[in-house]
Amino acid sequence: MSRKGAGADAGGSMRRHSADRHSANRSSADRNAARHDIGLRMAGAGCDRAGAPIVRGVDLTLEPGGAAQLFGPNGSGKSSLLAMLGGHIAPAEGAVVWRRGALECGPAPFVRSVFFLGHEASVKPALTAEENLLFWASLYGVAGAEARRAVAVALERLGLGRLKGMRAGRLSAGQRRRIDLGRALLARRPVWLLDEPVAALDADGDRIVSAMIADHLGAGGLAVIATHDRLDIASSMLELAL
Repeated sequence: MSRKGAGADAGGSMRRHSADRHSANRSSADRNAARHDIGLRMAGAGCDRAGAPIVRGVDLTLEPGGAAQLFGPNGSGKSSLLAMLGGHIAPAEGAVVWRRGALECGPAPFVRSVFFLGHEASVKPALTAEENLLFWASLYGVAGAEARRAVAVALERLGLGRLKGMRAGRLSAGQRRRIDLGRALLARRPVWLLDEPVAALDADGDRIVSAMIADHLGAGGLAVIATHDRLDIASSMLELAL
Protein backbone atom coordinates (compact mmCIF):
# COMPACT_ATOMS: atom_id res chain seq x y z
CA MET A 1 0.00 0.00 0.00
CA SER A 2 1.24 3.47 -0.75
CA ARG A 3 2.31 6.04 1.79
CA LYS A 4 0.41 9.29 2.13
CA GLY A 5 2.46 12.19 3.40
CA ALA A 6 1.12 13.81 6.54
CA GLY A 7 2.04 17.34 5.50
CA ALA A 8 5.25 18.62 7.06
CA ASP A 9 5.23 15.73 9.52
CA ALA A 10 6.10 12.99 7.02
CA GLY A 11 9.64 11.93 6.11
CA GLY A 12 11.21 12.48 9.50
CA SER A 13 10.42 16.09 10.41
CA MET A 14 9.28 16.32 13.99
CA ARG A 15 5.82 17.50 15.10
CA ARG A 16 6.01 18.93 18.59
CA HIS A 17 2.97 18.39 20.80
CA SER A 18 2.73 20.73 23.76
CA ALA A 19 6.16 22.29 23.32
CA ASP A 20 6.55 23.38 26.93
CA ARG A 21 5.71 19.91 28.18
CA HIS A 22 8.27 18.25 25.96
CA SER A 23 11.13 20.77 26.20
CA ALA A 24 12.68 18.83 29.07
CA ASN A 25 12.60 15.66 26.99
CA ARG A 26 14.40 17.43 24.12
CA SER A 27 17.10 18.69 26.49
CA SER A 28 17.50 15.23 27.96
CA ALA A 29 17.78 13.74 24.47
CA ASP A 30 20.53 16.24 23.62
CA ARG A 31 22.48 15.35 26.75
CA ASN A 32 22.08 11.60 26.37
CA ALA A 33 22.31 11.10 22.59
CA ALA A 34 25.77 9.58 23.00
CA ARG A 35 24.25 6.80 25.10
CA HIS A 36 22.43 5.51 22.04
CA ASP A 37 24.26 6.92 19.03
CA ILE A 38 21.81 5.30 16.70
CA GLY A 39 19.82 6.33 13.64
CA LEU A 40 17.49 5.10 10.91
CA ARG A 41 17.15 6.06 7.26
CA MET A 42 14.45 4.80 4.91
CA ALA A 43 14.50 5.94 1.27
CA GLY A 44 11.72 4.80 -1.04
CA ALA A 45 11.38 1.70 1.12
CA GLY A 46 8.71 -0.92 0.62
CA CYS A 47 7.85 -4.50 1.54
CA ASP A 48 5.62 -7.31 0.33
CA ARG A 49 3.22 -9.64 2.10
CA ALA A 50 2.60 -13.11 0.68
CA GLY A 51 4.31 -12.01 -2.52
CA ALA A 52 2.05 -8.98 -3.05
CA PRO A 53 3.08 -5.34 -2.59
CA ILE A 54 1.87 -4.00 0.75
CA VAL A 55 3.99 -0.89 1.50
CA ARG A 56 5.71 1.33 -1.05
CA GLY A 57 7.69 4.57 -1.13
CA VAL A 58 8.37 5.27 2.54
CA ASP A 59 10.92 7.98 3.34
CA LEU A 60 11.91 8.55 6.95
CA THR A 61 15.00 9.69 8.85
CA LEU A 62 15.35 9.37 12.62
CA GLU A 63 18.28 10.46 14.75
CA PRO A 64 18.90 9.67 18.45
CA GLY A 65 15.79 10.56 20.45
CA GLY A 66 13.56 10.38 17.36
CA ALA A 67 10.19 8.65 16.96
CA ALA A 68 7.63 8.00 14.25
CA GLN A 69 3.98 7.10 14.58
CA LEU A 70 2.46 5.00 11.78
CA PHE A 71 -1.24 5.43 11.03
CA GLY A 72 -3.56 3.78 8.54
CA PRO A 73 -6.53 1.43 8.27
CA ASN A 74 -6.28 -2.28 8.96
CA GLY A 75 -4.42 -3.99 6.13
CA SER A 76 -2.42 -0.91 5.13
CA GLY A 77 0.87 -2.50 6.15
CA LYS A 78 1.74 -0.96 9.52
CA SER A 79 2.71 -4.29 11.08
CA SER A 80 4.56 -5.35 7.93
CA LEU A 81 6.58 -2.13 8.00
CA LEU A 82 7.57 -2.78 11.61
CA ALA A 83 8.52 -6.36 10.70
CA MET A 84 10.73 -5.02 7.89
CA LEU A 85 12.45 -2.59 10.25
CA GLY A 86 13.05 -5.41 12.73
CA GLY A 87 14.63 -7.66 10.11
CA HIS A 88 11.78 -10.19 10.05
CA ILE A 89 10.99 -9.60 6.38
CA ALA A 90 13.31 -8.24 3.69
CA PRO A 91 12.72 -4.89 1.98
CA ALA A 92 11.20 -5.36 -1.48
CA GLU A 93 12.44 -2.01 -2.71
CA GLY A 94 14.33 1.07 -1.61
CA ALA A 95 16.79 1.33 1.27
CA VAL A 96 16.46 0.61 4.97
CA VAL A 97 19.66 1.56 6.78
CA TRP A 98 20.31 1.44 10.52
CA ARG A 99 23.25 3.36 11.92
CA ARG A 100 25.14 2.79 15.16
CA GLY A 101 27.96 5.31 15.48
CA ALA A 102 29.81 5.27 12.18
CA LEU A 103 28.61 1.75 11.26
CA GLU A 104 25.70 1.34 8.86
CA CYS A 105 23.86 -1.92 8.13
CA GLY A 106 20.53 -3.36 7.04
CA PRO A 107 17.81 -4.52 9.44
CA ALA A 108 18.86 -8.16 9.84
CA PRO A 109 22.30 -7.58 11.50
CA PHE A 110 20.68 -4.98 13.75
CA VAL A 111 18.10 -7.27 15.34
CA ARG A 112 19.83 -7.52 18.75
CA SER A 113 19.40 -3.77 19.20
CA VAL A 114 15.62 -3.96 18.70
CA PHE A 115 12.78 -4.56 21.12
CA PHE A 116 9.68 -5.66 19.19
CA LEU A 117 6.21 -5.56 20.74
CA GLY A 118 3.64 -7.41 18.67
CA HIS A 119 -0.07 -6.70 18.78
CA GLU A 120 -0.78 -10.13 20.28
CA ALA A 121 -0.16 -10.67 23.98
CA SER A 122 2.82 -12.74 25.08
CA VAL A 123 1.59 -13.01 28.67
CA LYS A 124 1.30 -16.47 30.23
CA PRO A 125 -2.08 -16.58 32.05
CA ALA A 126 -0.99 -19.18 34.63
CA LEU A 127 1.88 -16.98 35.87
CA THR A 128 1.53 -13.92 38.06
CA ALA A 129 2.32 -10.46 36.72
CA GLU A 130 5.67 -10.59 38.52
CA GLU A 131 6.47 -14.12 37.31
CA ASN A 132 5.73 -13.15 33.72
CA LEU A 133 8.24 -10.30 33.81
CA LEU A 134 10.83 -12.38 35.69
CA PHE A 135 10.55 -14.96 32.90
CA TRP A 136 11.21 -12.30 30.27
CA ALA A 137 14.01 -10.76 32.33
CA SER A 138 15.80 -14.11 32.28
CA LEU A 139 15.51 -14.25 28.49
CA TYR A 140 17.03 -10.76 28.30
CA GLY A 141 19.99 -11.85 30.44
CA VAL A 142 18.88 -10.18 33.68
CA ALA A 143 18.88 -12.52 36.67
CA GLY A 144 18.88 -12.75 40.45
CA ALA A 145 18.48 -9.69 42.63
CA GLU A 146 18.98 -7.38 39.64
CA ALA A 147 16.03 -9.00 37.87
CA ARG A 148 13.79 -8.71 40.93
CA ARG A 149 14.66 -5.03 41.31
CA ALA A 150 14.11 -4.33 37.61
CA VAL A 151 10.77 -6.14 37.60
CA ALA A 152 9.62 -4.31 40.74
CA VAL A 153 10.46 -0.97 39.12
CA ALA A 154 8.67 -1.95 35.89
CA LEU A 155 5.52 -3.07 37.71
CA GLU A 156 5.35 0.17 39.69
CA ARG A 157 6.00 2.21 36.57
CA LEU A 158 3.11 0.47 34.82
CA GLY A 159 0.73 0.86 37.78
CA LEU A 160 0.74 -2.88 38.50
CA GLY A 161 2.67 -2.98 41.77
CA ARG A 162 -0.32 -3.98 43.88
CA LEU A 163 -1.24 -6.70 41.37
CA LYS A 164 2.19 -8.32 41.12
CA GLY A 165 1.03 -11.54 42.84
CA MET A 166 -2.15 -11.97 40.80
CA ARG A 167 -2.26 -14.53 38.02
CA ALA A 168 -2.31 -12.82 34.64
CA GLY A 169 -5.34 -14.84 33.55
CA ARG A 170 -7.41 -12.95 36.15
CA LEU A 171 -6.28 -9.52 34.98
CA SER A 172 -8.06 -7.34 32.45
CA ALA A 173 -6.92 -7.12 28.84
CA GLY A 174 -5.48 -3.67 29.53
CA GLN A 175 -3.54 -4.89 32.56
CA ARG A 176 -2.12 -7.80 30.56
CA ARG A 177 -1.07 -5.32 27.88
CA ARG A 178 0.79 -3.34 30.53
CA ILE A 179 2.68 -6.50 31.49
CA ASP A 180 3.65 -6.91 27.84
CA LEU A 181 4.92 -3.33 27.77
CA GLY A 182 7.01 -4.01 30.86
CA ARG A 183 9.22 -6.17 28.68
CA ALA A 184 10.50 -3.02 26.96
CA LEU A 185 11.86 -1.75 30.29
CA LEU A 186 13.64 -5.05 30.91
CA ALA A 187 15.08 -5.57 27.42
CA ARG A 188 17.20 -2.39 27.59
CA ARG A 189 17.46 -2.07 23.83
CA PRO A 190 17.89 1.27 22.06
CA VAL A 191 15.20 0.73 19.39
CA TRP A 192 11.55 0.10 20.22
CA LEU A 193 9.20 -1.17 17.49
CA LEU A 194 5.73 -1.12 19.00
CA ASP A 195 2.62 -2.54 17.32
CA GLU A 196 -0.55 -1.04 18.84
CA PRO A 197 1.00 -0.48 22.29
CA VAL A 198 -2.11 1.20 23.73
CA ALA A 199 -4.63 -1.37 22.47
CA ALA A 200 -7.09 -2.18 25.28
CA LEU A 201 -5.63 0.54 27.54
CA ASP A 202 -7.68 3.22 29.27
CA ALA A 203 -6.74 6.91 29.42
CA ASP A 204 -4.45 6.34 32.41
CA GLY A 205 -2.71 3.54 30.54
CA ASP A 206 -2.25 5.80 27.51
CA ARG A 207 -0.54 8.39 29.70
CA ILE A 208 1.73 5.78 31.27
CA VAL A 209 2.81 4.44 27.86
CA SER A 210 3.37 7.93 26.42
CA ALA A 211 5.55 8.86 29.40
CA MET A 212 7.46 5.59 29.10
CA ILE A 213 8.22 6.21 25.44
CA ALA A 214 9.13 9.85 26.11
CA ASP A 215 11.68 8.73 28.72
CA HIS A 216 13.15 6.23 26.26
CA LEU A 217 13.51 8.96 23.65
CA GLY A 218 14.99 11.29 26.24
CA ALA A 219 17.78 8.77 26.77
CA GLY A 220 18.60 8.89 23.05
CA GLY A 221 16.57 5.83 22.06
CA LEU A 222 14.43 5.46 18.92
CA ALA A 223 10.81 4.34 18.59
CA VAL A 224 8.57 3.48 15.64
CA ILE A 225 4.97 2.93 16.69
CA ALA A 226 2.06 1.51 14.71
CA THR A 227 -1.13 2.86 16.23
CA HIS A 228 -4.71 3.90 15.60
CA ASP A 229 -4.56 6.30 18.55
CA ARG A 230 -2.14 9.23 18.39
CA LEU A 231 0.23 9.19 21.35
CA ASP A 232 1.20 12.39 23.14
CA ILE A 233 4.87 12.29 22.21
CA ALA A 234 7.05 14.37 19.90
CA SER A 235 7.26 12.39 16.68
CA SER A 236 7.05 12.22 12.91
CA MET A 237 3.73 11.12 11.47
CA LEU A 238 3.42 8.65 8.59
CA GLU A 239 0.07 7.60 7.17
CA LEU A 240 -0.20 4.38 5.17
CA ALA A 241 -3.08 3.97 2.74
CA LEU A 242 -4.80 0.94 1.24
